[in-house]
Amino acid sequence: MQFNQLANHRITRMLAGATAAALFAFAPVSNTAVAQTGAALQAAMPDFTQVVEATEMSVVNIRTTETVRVRHPMGPGGNDPYEMFRWFFGPDFFPPVPGQRRGEREPSEQERTVPRGVGSGFIISEDGYILTNNHVVAGSSDIFVTLNDGKEHRAKIVGTDARTDLALLKIDARGLKPLPIGRSSTLRKGQWVLAIGSPFGLESTVTAGIVSAINRETGEYLPFIQTDVAVNPGNSGGPLIDLSGRAVGVNSQIVSRSGGFMGISLAIPIDEAMQVVEQLKAHGKVTRGRIGVQIGTVSEDVAKAIGLPKALGAMVSNVERGGPADAAGVRSGDVITRFNGREINHMSDLPRIVGETKPGTRAAMEVWRKGRSVTLNVRVGEMPNTDEQEGGPRHTPQAAPADALGLTVTEVPAALREKYQFEGGVQVTEAEGPAAEAGLSGGDIVLTINDTDISSPAQYASVVGKLDRSRPAAVLVMRGDQSQWVTITPRK
Repeated sequence: MQFNQLANHRITRMLAGATAAALFAFAPVSNTAVAQTGAALQAAMPDFTQVVEATEMSVVNIRTTETVRVRHPMGPGGNDPYEMFRWFFGPDFFPPVPGQRRGEREPSEQERTVPRGVGSGFIISEDGYILTNNHVVAGSSDIFVTLNDGKEHRAKIVGTDARTDLALLKIDARGLKPLPIGRSSTLRKGQWVLAIGSPFGLESTVTAGIVSAINRETGEYLPFIQTDVAVNPGNSGGPLIDLSGRAVGVNSQIVSRSGGFMGISLAIPIDEAMQVVEQLKAHGKVTRGRIGVQIGTVSEDVAKAIGLPKALGAMVSNVERGGPADAAGVRSGDVITRFNGREINHMSDLPRIVGETKPGTRAAMEVWRKGRSVTLNVRVGEMPNTDEQEGGPRHTPQAAPADALGLTVTEVPAALREKYQFEGGVQVTEAEGPAAEAGLSGGDIVLTINDTDISSPAQYASVVGKLDRSRPAAVLVMRGDQSQWVTITPRK
């Protein structure tokens, strides 16, 4: 019995000691230790607050509108008494009115300005120049820029470049805060970067991530900066910013199967973007070089077969007859390995390097032919401007002053006549007032006004000068390869 009591006493003392030790082990950590741990964690993670405060005033929201034609509904609620007859007998049922062709009037259609899209951009000069994506503003009737302080400005397009998906805008403002421009060539994988923009219209939204890859080839004209920064619809055109508060890219695309962010976003390198900006600011368009070849990739098997030390360069699959490359002696099957002193590592390097070369200059070009390197001398030609090919706006000194329709017009380029096979007409260089409200824009071709075919700017001015200002004029407009009648009421 005494033995049992002694054993129980010792066990009780042991349990008490163990409990005390356990309580000591799980005792609260002191405030000092917590503060030290928090400071260590904070030191290990970047602080974005100062970067955001220094840059977000330079980022803008861009919204666009477009003019669309809408038809009144057929039936008792409709406003067109002819709609039911046209429904059964076609649009030419109603008789033409004096001075109007059969079928050209559409009293059931009206034009309405509707929202087109939302994007982002950033200020690059204190006097109102703004950089964004071309796809943000393409096809829009009006562009509105909202600054971070809430002020809204109507913007005009200085120039666009569809090949790089860049657009330069201008607003009438002074004293703005431009975003400092960095160098995308110094970026490294794993580097922290930020995106500021308006995803889904949510203005001044900040997201962060790292550079995932540099010079990511996607088949586009430029290689991209790949990041894991959250970018969504509405971020397009906003800046990619490094931790020094400098723009190193222009957010442009996402790789997604859902339409939303899935971990891969692509930005245009700022080095290439600013080269485009310089040309857009000076000329309203980008001039690029060309040599007139079709190219393909060089595989490992092909490189071995032709004796090329490694798979690089651009394989020439076709040479344009009479083009710069043809004149220089380039042949199908040649592999272009260097151009103007720069190595062609990938097929996509060639159009970019040639495009950066000023047209008219002479350039040394190395090609691999029959087991050896051959140096050729090529005179770089000029690549046709995409916007001009598609009837985009041109600014020429021959343009007449704006008229009663709100149009400034000039001669139609011969290249457009040949491409779309038409005669006569005048090309719109600027549209304002009633013409802009009717949906006309630079690059459109005016073919006919009422019953009179247009043949020249002088004849066009005479026709417009004699218009009845009290009634709408029917104008046949050609855009690209499509023609459409629109009505414009001359201003008094």
